[in-house]
Amino acid sequence: MAEAERRAFALITGGDNGIGLALAREFADHGYDLLIAGETESHVADAAHSLSQNGARIETFAGDLGRADQVDALIETVRRIGRPLDIACVNAGIGLGGAFIDTDLATELQMIDLNVRGAVQLSKALVKDMVARGEGQLLFTSSIAATMPDPFEAVYGATKVFLRWFGEALRNELKDSGVGVTVLMPGVTDTNFFNRADMLDTRAGASESKDDPADVARAAFAALRADKDKVLPKLKNKVMGAIAEALPDPIGAQVHRGMSEPGSAG
Repeated sequence: MAEAERRAFALITGGDNGIGLALAREFADHGYDLLIAGETESHVADAAHSLSQNGARIETFAGDLGRADQVDALIETVRRIGRPLDIACVNAGIGLGGAFIDTDLATELQMIDLNVRGAVQLSKALVKDMVARGEGQLLFTSSIAATMPDPFEAVYGATKVFLRWFGEALRNELKDSGVGVTVLMPGVTDTNFFNRADMLDTRAGASESKDDPADVARAAFAALRADKDKVLPKLKNKVMGAIAEALPDPIGAQVHRGMSEPGSAG
């Protein structure tokens, strides 16, 4: 059997930056070959080059997974490669901060298409293939934002709530199939998210105590190995998440507002 066939194989969407790239590094460090998907071909190529340094075989896909035809193209890429996916990380997503009455509707609809519709479309095909084989794991990147209402991130937060409960529901449905599902719920993490989401002037965006994406990836990998239903990396996030779950929703919303309201950094 060829070396590539003996190595485990993982898909990471949004694998060219941020938490996705950290996940890709974590998998590569543990002997996985990878298929990384990202929107920009040059970014995907740069990520693939850096990830291949330790001997991992890296396949790439560049496309907008907010578009149905591009999700179909990614699914066809997986099938063309012809290797069963041991793990699929449904991680690609974007955010947008600001008051709902002021934010751009087109961007919010794009966010729903990528974070929600694209995740469902991709998962449908991958889950069917995994169940047919009787093995495999999925990781959905949700957020600690899914533990409370999210003023000034109203649409983004709703997409992360969707991913949380979508993943938890699938886990229950698939419990006797040999296929596991884990939901990753990171806290404030040191990526380009806050810049892209126009949230650098918020308390969350300006925080100097953001989590390291590598720590988030390590926690996610450990949770997959342990077949956990969900993981909130770092003790502080576990505590924050537990408090948020226990608070009445209006109070939880006010707590989140303190982190996400434009100008709160000052």
